[in-house]
Amino acid sequence: MTARLAVFASGAGSNLEALLTRLGPPARARPVPAEVALVVSNRASAGALAIAGRHGVPTSVLAAPSDGRSLLALLAQHRIDFIALAGYLKQIPAPVTETWGGRIVNVHPALLPAFGGPGMYGPRVHQAVIAAGVRVSGVTVHFVDAVYDNGPIIAQWPVPVRSDDTPTALAERVLRVEHRLYPAVVEAVASGAVTLGPDGRVHGHVFDASGTATFSLQSEGQSP
Repeated sequence: MTARLAVFASGAGSNLEALLTRLGPPARARPVPAEVALVVSNRASAGALAIAGRHGVPTSVLAAPSDGRSLLALLAQHRIDFIALAGYLKQIPAPVTETWGGRIVNVHPALLPAFGGPGMYGPRVHQAVIAAGVRVSGVTVHFVDAVYDNGPIIAQWPVPVRSDDTPTALAERVLRVEHRLYPAVVEAVASGAVTLGPDGRVHGHVFDASGTATFSLQSEGQSP
């Protein structure tokens, strides 16, 4: 059975586009375990809503993002099975993270636990990475809990930081990796290939777009 995925986004929606490319109708020449069934935003002007409209995906703009009961009702109304946060800048309310444990994932543009937490999003992350003088940044995909950027890590992909990098240049390279890694992880979670066990540990493997090779959990690859 195809799982129904809700994507939460606050901005332009490039990760939503990547998910739709991986899971949408053109991809269904092969079996896919999930479909994007709802796009949710806290901003009526979010570009992600326009992308959803072009793909015929229902949308919802949250009047009160911190209202856990209303959000649970929305998810039930649309028969959602999994949630993917894709540049969503509001904290998911505790009633949702408690009910949906192991079924919410997030992508973060750095190697957590470094450069995460409240206020660490978008250009701020890349500015902080360069200011700290670290030589490697990257992408982290993790299960979501009640604390910002704190849930169990599913996969990470390092991206070297160049000596002449600017926040904009680094962000562009990190985003290209996000567009490869995040759809693969979402598909793996939706299919059951990756799960969050009762022990709080991540179990399973993330397959790449060919369906044959795997991304190692928590460390893999070179930046494109």
